[in-house]
Amino acid sequence: MTKPQPVFPPNRQALYDKNSYSAATRSGDLLFVSGQVGSRDDGSPEPEFRAQVERAFANLTAVLQAAGASLEDIVDVTSFHTDPETQFATVLAVKDKVFPAPPYPNWTAVGVNWLAGFDFEIKVIARLPG
Repeated sequence: MTKPQPVFPPNRQALYDKNSYSAATRSGDLLFVSGQVGSRDDGSPEPEFRAQVERAFANLTAVLQAAGASLEDIVDVTSFHTDPETQFATVLAVKDKVFPAPPYPNWTAVGVNWLAGFDFEIKVIARLPG
């Protein structure tokens, strides 16, 4: 069995080192991506909710690309929301742009009361191509 390998997007490893975790871990042909939030390069949150969700997906895309994968390789999604009732329409609008056509990944949405200053987080499992 091969040892799991950490994956980091370009120019962001310091943020992960500071908090002692990997952006993603490759294990065989699977990629387990840690929760991605709408953080700017300095780690601060996007102040506007839709921009935060869009940035979370952009950060997710960067992690996938660092592993040689893309959004099309995602098989499982878990998202976390601080106020699902008021936020879900915005999340769905962004999701529909990110995943415009079937097949869609399976998705679990969870309401939470704290995300370290953020209002949306997304984590995924992807199957690596090749």
